[in-house]
Amino acid sequence: MLKIFKVTAILEGISYLVLIANMLILKSNNPELYHTIVRPFGMGHGILFIGYIVLAALLKKSQNWNLKTFGIILVASLIPFGTFYVERKYLENNA
Repeated sequence: MLKIFKVTAILEGISYLVLIANMLILKSNNPELYHTIVRPFGMGHGILFIGYIVLAALLKKSQNWNLKTFGIILVASLIPFGTFYVERKYLENNA
């Protein structure tokens, strides 16, 4: 399950960055393309975000994450590049 969480963390981070880039670059320059991209990537990101949170909760006990570590892992899902930090710091040596 740790490998699934690692892949989910990376994909969630990528989808988050795509949504941010879409909003910053395409929204003002090409509104039609913006609306075409935002729905599928938004839905995918939402599913990946929920999966990230659920998998983190399921792995908390098996990985012996204390409350501080678990909090950092959860907050990282809200910060751009945060899931990449989690993957590098907490998951790289374990999976």
